[in-house]
Amino acid sequence: MKCTLLFLLALMCTLFIFNGCTEPHEPVSSSGVKPTQVEVPVNAEGITVEQQNVRDRLLMDNQVGSIKHLYVISAYSGQTIIYSTVRGKVTSSGKRLSATSVVVGDHEDNKGHGFAVKQGSNQLVTDEVVQDDGTYGSSIPYLYWWDTKGVYHQHYVSGGQIIHVSNEPVSVKGVVINMAIEETTE
Repeated sequence: MKCTLLFLLALMCTLFIFNGCTEPHEPVSSSGVKPTQVEVPVNAEGITVEQQNVRDRLLMDNQVGSIKHLYVISAYSGQTIIYSTVRGKVTSSGKRLSATSVVVGDHEDNKGHGFAVKQGSNQLVTDEVVQDDGTYGSSIPYLYWWDTKGVYHQHYVSGGQIIHVSNEPVSVKGVVINMAIEETTE
């Protein structure tokens, strides 16, 4: 009898706890639109067009000996302010080869939390994720690159500038500062 009473009590508690628990409702916008899903087609390699673009950009950016062309264009006049060749690729100042933050303590103490990074002889942990290009960090506030002559350039992007990088030269009407001008001998 005691067993049956405990069972009924447990059953009633369970029903009480789960009373009102129903299946989650599908979200609907205020205009009555419900979410939908789409099956994104993939190519023969099993990747989407977006994945292919990212993959191809990474391959192109890391192609040994590649040359790009950088244009800084005024958003106000459309005039090309700066032109430069780029050896390899333009890089943003926020990019790093190591994580900028680590968890205090040893990697062994933080198993399952974050990613192991080596700093000196210590194995530490970071919550930063290595990006596809093998770097940490984010983009901007300035860009830097080496031109085809090996000259280092650093450009701070501020209002009114459009940055355009191409792997082929672009025809522009004129350039205020041309960093690619060859020296002439007279």
